[in-house]
Amino acid sequence: MNEACRITVETEPRATDINAITLGLLAYNSEKTGGASFEYLVLTVRDENGEVAGGLVAVVYLGWLHIQALWLKEELRGRGYGDSLLAMAEQEGIKRGCVNACLETFSFQAQPFYEKRGYNTYAELADYPPGGKKYFLSKSLKAQ
Repeated sequence: MNEACRITVETEPRATDINAITLGLLAYNSEKTGGASFEYLVLTVRDENGEVAGGLVAVVYLGWLHIQALWLKEELRGRGYGDSLLAMAEQEGIKRGCVNACLETFSFQAQPFYEKRGYNTYAELADYPPGGKKYFLSKSLKAQ
């Protein structure tokens, strides 16, 4: 290790530092993947006032649709919005060249919701959060 460098714990991390680390990793990955870069896919559910009442955030990268967040206000749950968001994201992912989708969810979130829609749990992390689990799911988009 370079003697002039030091490692510090950033108790109040700056956005510029986070950006520098993230962009450095993305540049490295791009070198190793033939110039591939990720692109965001964002779908929103808006109420009558145009305010966000839910939505989905995903990244399209290396042939995968990685769903990072799917959220709806409590009063919108169970009314088909989640199904529509997921289906629209998958279709848009296919248009953008994705052949697979993946996501993570906690035991207190929506594992059964995703499994009903064809996602398979391929791994779980016990005691994350303490007393719960984190699940890792994937789905092939080829047959859609």
